[in-house]
Amino acid sequence: MTADLLLTGGRLVDGTGAPARDADVAITGGLVSAVGPRLPRDARRVLDVRDRIVCPGFVDVHSHSDLALLSNPEAHSKVRQGVTTEVVGNCGLGVFPLTGDPAAIRAATAFIDLDPAIPWTWHDADGYLKSLAEARPSVNVATLAAHLPLRAGVVGFGDRPATRAELDTMCGLLGDALDAGAAGLSTGLVYAPLCYATEDELVALARVVAARGKVFAWHLRDYTDGLLESLAQAVRVAGLTGCRTQISHLAAVGRRNWGAVRAALDLVERAGAPVHVDAYPYLAGSANLSQLLPSWAHEGGESAMRARLAEPEVRARVRAEWRGRWWEWPDIVVDGEPLCDADQALDLVAARGNAVAMVAFGRSEDDLLTVLRHPAAVIGSDGFALDPAGPTGSGTPHPRSYGCYPRLLGRYTGQGGLTLEEAVHKSTGLPASIFGLTGRGLVEPGTPADVLVLDPATINDLSTFTDPHRHPAGVDLVLVNGTVVVDGAAHTGERPGAVLTARPATRRAL
Repeated sequence: MTADLLLTGGRLVDGTGAPARDADVAITGGLVSAVGPRLPRDARRVLDVRDRIVCPGFVDVHSHSDLALLSNPEAHSKVRQGVTTEVVGNCGLGVFPLTGDPAAIRAATAFIDLDPAIPWTWHDADGYLKSLAEARPSVNVATLAAHLPLRAGVVGFGDRPATRAELDTMCGLLGDALDAGAAGLSTGLVYAPLCYATEDELVALARVVAARGKVFAWHLRDYTDGLLESLAQAVRVAGLTGCRTQISHLAAVGRRNWGAVRAALDLVERAGAPVHVDAYPYLAGSANLSQLLPSWAHEGGESAMRARLAEPEVRARVRAEWRGRWWEWPDIVVDGEPLCDADQALDLVAARGNAVAMVAFGRSEDDLLTVLRHPAAVIGSDGFALDPAGPTGSGTPHPRSYGCYPRLLGRYTGQGGLTLEEAVHKSTGLPASIFGLTGRGLVEPGTPADVLVLDPATINDLSTFTDPHRHPAGVDLVLVNGTVVVDGAAHTGERPGAVLTARPATRRAL
């Protein structure tokens, strides 16, 4: 059978972690049809890729493109850096199920809501996945069910534990989402109202996830002074339930906490269930500025929080609790400018609520390398699919949305970092296997043809913290399901991505 495309003369890094080798790759009907030296050159299109790396498309298992892909289905900032599959719904900040007040849930998840013109027309996982499919994205997409809409819709925004009946309702809704194809559950215990969730609630939800053989992804309660205690809770829940667990963006934040990731990884190694972590190759994070507020300030939802911050005595209490915390105000950047003091931060949150995004510095390169090298670590951007020319292309976002994977390959491979094979494995085959994305993340006969051609001499990020909306260098060709989406410096306009669903595994008794 004549191949549609033959990539010949390249150096193949196949996503398994095996050593790179010289091999041609043939693609037919959206699949990799043959891999080997000197394949017949009778393809409809033959590309000489000598001096190039051929590898699987990157599998970004920590994405916040839930709504951005509906605004920007071309997924410019992701596919142009080589991402061919995204897992959305992370950090508990998802968009289903919508059983409570949709406006209140949308306000609580404002950090991921970059285009207010996008209507929320769904109520459950089926409806959201249908909306994604109708958008026809350029990348493949899978989703996690998210704890925030689950808890907010059933329990509300109050600081109290869920009742037994409410827990049963949440578990039922979660089971429905997983049965509809969600790849797992995510939580974000720093965000309201998830900061009010008890360990009993987390255990109950984890049992539902474990019974279906899926993944529980954790944004921990604290990555600063309480990192080890927060991670210990996730490991404890994993051990009690046997649930496969993913620790999101592992880092020790704040100079006084540098070095703590070694002890954190020791906890991961001793876990009584499979636990992995993800990371991105930057020394700053990004989240909503309101995350810095103490949990009591969030009670009642965003509108109550903003009204509360107008009261002088509340502001004084917050300022007092902020003294001695992990950050210095110049470490916190909003709209490209460092903050001056606590009052400026409070004014911004009072005016714009959870929509104020910050970039927060205060991380160690030694810690980053320690995490990247660990066998349990995979790469996740924690970014968005942004369009520089569209509604999602405004402001000064974290550069990880444009440059995560080229930065990893250009700056953190060789010379004491990862080998090329390790870096590709952690960005492709390993994360795909953890999240049950069968066939993705590999270049082998019979797998979907999500394939990259990279220039190892020039691969690197060009996006910066002051000029983030820049596509990387060194990404020559991106194929998604066998269709060319990026050719040289241009997006072809093709949108061949698939919505990936994971059907239930054999269920275990709860």
